[in-house]
Amino acid sequence: VQLVESGGGLVLAGGSLRLACLASGRTFSNGAMGWFRQPPRKAREFVAAITWSSGNAYYADCVKGRFTISRDTVKNTLYLQMDSLKPGDTADYYCTAGYPDSTNWASPHAYDYWGLGTQVTVSS
Repeated sequence: VQLVESGGGLVLAGGSLRLACLASGRTFSNGAMGWFRQPPRKAREFVAAITWSSGNAYYADCVKGRFTISRDTVKNTLYLQMDSLKPGDTADYYCTAGYPDSTNWASPHAYDYWGLGTQVTVSS
């Protein structure tokens, strides 16, 4: 399984970016894919996840209302639309896939596969 992120970059506060993650090698029709991020000098944290078959989405409180996770089951691609970006959103963003359950959506240990990450920098 290979997950490859794209779409990171430098943006001004209040701006938008759209991240994409292409999954190859298998599909996760019975599982989920998601995004985590790791700010500089901090631990990796949950951003959002989505069930692959039904499209149910889950968000961290800090991004709810600003970020939207979606997936294209034909292209086997995961997206993260990020709007109203803040300097605090600056981080390396990682795509992930696995089989979390209702109790561990936000735990990185619930996911089996990870991309190498894409950097997002939001300047004030």
